[in-house]
Amino acid sequence: MLKKAPFLFPVILLMNVLMVHGQGIVDQQTRPPSFGEAYYVIQSYSPIGQSFTPGSNSVGYVSLYLADENPGNGLGATLYVDLRSGSITGPILSSSALVSMTDSSGGAANFFFPTAVPVTPGTTYYFDVNVQSGDHWAIDGAISGYAGGSEFLNGMANPDNSLWFQEGVVVPEPAVVWLALAGGGVFFCIRRWRKSPEL
Repeated sequence: MLKKAPFLFPVILLMNVLMVHGQGIVDQQTRPPSFGEAYYVIQSYSPIGQSFTPGSNSVGYVSLYLADENPGNGLGATLYVDLRSGSITGPILSSSALVSMTDSSGGAANFFFPTAVPVTPGTTYYFDVNVQSGDHWAIDGAISGYAGGSEFLNGMANPDNSLWFQEGVVVPEPAVVWLALAGGGVFFCIRRWRKSPEL
């Protein structure tokens, strides 16, 4: 088929490149959560967060393991994460987009920053999690063995524990328009190849 229609190869290659760029890159994470090992009501332990030492030169998102503290009462919550330098109350480098949690929901939640935040690999940074509005919400922590930092409760380091977190860089999803154009190009090329005389 490619011998008769060599123009298909670049189109297929383009589609593969677009699909590859729809993935994120994990810089680091603590071990997977087992909810209930240790969990903290965010509003009761504020400022609550984590210190970490990135290996990458930017941070695009932070994932945390969360749960409704009062499931079944019809209330959700809206949360966000601040990325800070210097300390758990240090200067804010960026704030994530708001994440809405519905009543009784829980599990890993992704907090995306508007743009990738430049950081220096090997330097300690901090993030704190905040409930902007809504119900009491809990966050998971455990003895993790994570050497790059520790959890913070009421602004104080708890060196034996870490929050469950994952941080990394987001590679933008391919635009729908580009995917549609690539798909249309393949369709057009196949129709043209079928109508063309044998080579």
